[in-house]
Amino acid sequence: MLFLGFFLGLVVGLGLWVWQQVHLNWYLEGLLQPLNSHSRKINHIRLLLRPGLRQDMSMVNKQRQDLQQSLSMYQELLNFAPVGYLQVDEENQLLWCNQQAREILYLQRWQPGQVRLLLELVRSYELDQLIEQTRDWQKPQVQEWVFHPACEDAREMTAVKSMLVRASSLPLTTGQVGVFLENCQSVLDMKQERDRSFSDLAHELRTPLTAIRLVVETLQTRLEPPLDRWVNRLMQEVDRLINLVQSWLELTQMENNPTMQLNLEMVEMRSLILSAWETLEPIAQRQSLSINYTGLENIYIQADKFQLYQVFVNLLDNSIKYSPTQTTIDIETQIISTDNGQMLEINIIDSGIGFTVADLPHVFERFYRGDKARYRSPLNEVNSTTGIAGSGLGLAIVQQIIIAHNGAIKAMNHPETGGAWLQLQFSQIMTNTPSQDYS
Repeated sequence: MLFLGFFLGLVVGLGLWVWQQVHLNWYLEGLLQPLNSHSRKINHIRLLLRPGLRQDMSMVNKQRQDLQQSLSMYQELLNFAPVGYLQVDEENQLLWCNQQAREILYLQRWQPGQVRLLLELVRSYELDQLIEQTRDWQKPQVQEWVFHPACEDAREMTAVKSMLVRASSLPLTTGQVGVFLENCQSVLDMKQERDRSFSDLAHELRTPLTAIRLVVETLQTRLEPPLDRWVNRLMQEVDRLINLVQSWLELTQMENNPTMQLNLEMVEMRSLILSAWETLEPIAQRQSLSINYTGLENIYIQADKFQLYQVFVNLLDNSIKYSPTQTTIDIETQIISTDNGQMLEINIIDSGIGFTVADLPHVFERFYRGDKARYRSPLNEVNSTTGIAGSGLGLAIVQQIIIAHNGAIKAMNHPETGGAWLQLQFSQIMTNTPSQDYS
């Protein structure tokens, strides 16, 4: 009896299943009635539907495996890369980093596969701010700062040293950010060691150069023409070397002490600029050069008058050297509004050959000599009143003086004249005559 009941239930179930299949076929034939002329193709589609689906699934699995292998390969390459790399999600949680990043940032507590807030692992607000700016602006960013690693073990703190880190970030999909890290401390150490070596050498050179100059002065009084012209040439070269050594020492002192002591007073800029031009005017007249000052009068800034005078003598002397004859050097002044308030902007524009695109990022570097067309021979340099214009130190000294005044300087090429365009900006300005002495 039990077997008969089981058999009847099986028959009823199979009957229902057959009825459903027949009903489904009738329904599909009704939908495909307009396509009776393509009945063979429809039958082929029905036969190939299930194998095609399995083939698509197999292809998707193959693509997933290929992507997984590519990801593993890229991670392995990044692990052996000479720069650090880390990646964070939209909540600044560390998703992955390579071995170099772990060494640079001392990520001792992080393990692969672990997701933790980056600021908990690395106490660097500069890095955190860089990531936020990259995500907000959706543009690559570059920043340098001195990183002070934190160490849980107090006994290891003496062995952990601060380092100069350069970070280059880029926005990724879904709010993620990738950051490449470089340890620039070794480059900074080499630069500082080079500067110390040159400074020591400059100190040692001052004494023998002074002695040589005394000998040359004695020879000048004892030689008759035409032999004296060689001694005069020798004197010019000795003076040039003395000025170069002195300029190097001044620049090194400025860089080592950015907040150098300034004798601040209220300085009227138009009078100061014209005073610097009067010093150089005899040289400018040889090339029939003139100056055109336009803009503000009775504009004062709080500054060191002697240092700013040196700035404009250097800049104008440089413009004179590279200006064609019978041209004008334009000096424009105006007050502009910035995020830091109002600032005085001074533009010095000549009609010379300007800077090449490759030289522009380096014009304020010491001893940088760019386009050969801007080289000056020693015979031409004797016309300089600064004595350092041809040494590659003039603009470097100018930049350090302006930085000490909390200002900025920028080198460009003017779109109209094609010549050099140097733009200076200063804060702490006054448009009226000061009523008290700030010196």
